[in-house]
Amino acid sequence: MKAWWGNLNERRQWMLETIRDEARLCASYTGRPVLSDKVMQVMGEIPRHRFVPASLRCSAYDNCALPVGCGQTISQPFIVALMTDLLDLNGTERVLEVGTGTGYQTAVLSKLCAEVHTVERIAELSLQARERLEELGLSDHVHFHVADGSRGWPQAAPFDGILVTAAAKEVPAPLLEQLAPGGRMVIPVGQAGRTQQLCRVCKHTDGKLDMQALLPVAFVPLISEGGSGS
Repeated sequence: MKAWWGNLNERRQWMLETIRDEARLCASYTGRPVLSDKVMQVMGEIPRHRFVPASLRCSAYDNCALPVGCGQTISQPFIVALMTDLLDLNGTERVLEVGTGTGYQTAVLSKLCAEVHTVERIAELSLQARERLEELGLSDHVHFHVADGSRGWPQAAPFDGILVTAAAKEVPAPLLEQLAPGGRMVIPVGQAGRTQQLCRVCKHTDGKLDMQALLPVAFVPLISEGGSGS
């Protein structure tokens, strides 16, 4: 029997095909039957097995969320790809990520924009993510912060893109304030255990906001500094 790491390329290709299939199936919700070539290329380059516990590495390229400890999960590859695609990055942007987690989404963003600020409230996860990205040579343009992600990172605002990897009951006002005119935010909205919607918020150059609910999703809750879901 071939060891799981013996066919990594096959597993990654299978993951990419699964993402393409999911995109087509969800197109009536998202309006995106095809994700961009650059996003798909990066999804095929990032070694997802480096971001999951050793005991789950045989499932690293399955299209499902996986537990990673500290009550957190790594999102399914399709959702990572879709959320990234919805930012419409061209490579020049400064992006805020709320919820570093394992650093997988951070790694994807690092190859698609000019600068990433990623905020994680659990210091242990932030440190582990930093070490992973350093080992993979992906940390040069990434700034790691341990803080309440629902408050964003005003020290470096405004951001051309904001990506939130945990569900808020409503879009946090500080994140809306830190989104640059012309910028885009992708965030799951809703309570844990109930229907959540993946939303895209666009800020026009005059400061007006458009929010569109795109797809039912299930994320861990965004925890504020007070300890409750944001």
